Amino acid sequence: MDPARVPQRGASLRERIHRAVWLPTDPDGGPHRLRPQAVYPVLAFVVLALGVNWPVMSVALRSLTPIWMAVFRLVAAAATLFVVTSATNRLVRPPRRDYPIVLSVAIVRLALVFTLVFFGLEIVPPGRSSILVWTAALWTVPIAVVFVGEHMTRMRWLGLAIGLGGLVLVFEPTRFDWTDGRVLLGHALLLCAALAQASVSVHVRHHSWGSTPLALLPWQLLVAVLPVLAIALAWEGVPRVDWSVGLVANIAFQGIVVSGFAVWGQLTVLRSHPAISTNLALMAVPVIGLLSSVIALGESLTASVVAGLILVLAGVAVGRTAEAGAGRSAGLPG
Repeated sequence: MDPARVPQRGASLRERIHRAVWLPTDPDGGPHRLRPQAVYPVLAFVVLALGVNWPVMSVALRSLTPIWMAVFRLVAAAATLFVVTSATNRLVRPPRRDYPIVLSVAIVRLALVFTLVFFGLEIVPPGRSSILVWTAALWTVPIAVVFVGEHMTRMRWLGLAIGLGGLVLVFEPTRFDWTDGRVLLGHALLLCAALAQASVSVHVRHHSWGSTPLALLPWQLLVAVLPVLAIALAWEGVPRVDWSVGLVANIAFQGIVVSGFAVWGQLTVLRSHPAISTNLALMAVPVIGLLSSVIALGESLTASVVAGLILVLAGVAVGRTAEAGAGRSAGLPG
């Protein structure tokens, strides 16, 4: 019988919630992983937060340069996570076995991806930008299969193929001015961010963890701040910012909700769930990103984009159906 379903006499509410959310043991001897039923609400929060954040980032770039926006977002997230982990007695020095994942997430997933995304957003509308960056869900497939030997079923391939077709329709490459070097640069930066994000997601899934994602994230954010801050100071110097309540709220949302809790949720889900399946579900992020950009910023929504959105959602649905029947053979914890 599932231990989470067994009544625990004398157990506190906190202990009962912990048993319902986390598996009691970890096959590699590391910290607890999420139970399968707990993965989905965390993943839904991650998708919503990351999707809505695209128009939020675009608005922030009206007041800040891309490199300084990355700095402020990372600083806000690092401060938040240090406070949270200190208050919950989870702030510990990363064990040596976690140094590779600290550097990988800090330098590539946070510092590099944030910088590329903010520069790309100055050129490409936020809805389309979200689609380009979240093609990471597609790049994860060849990376995971070739380098770490994850298994691909026919249904997963079908889901990815459908999702890719939808992304092509939403992307609308024939409408771009391919003679404009600035347009090409913006899209290239965002595609590089997608490749970087996909690589780290596979690393997160297959790293042998000594500590939890929450315990490591403050250190990853701190390490990420250092190179971005150094580049910002060397390149642009101290910024002159016209601070307002709206800008502070914008940075707080990006730093606390998105870079803090949503990134923690993403890392936790990736560690508890197969990289391919998780990133297939994360293909819903550009759907939320585009729709929220249409609503908040008036970004254009064509028939091709609508058809693409339907195909992306269908691809995610096919992938989730395939995973539901895959069980332990697909690497699901349980």
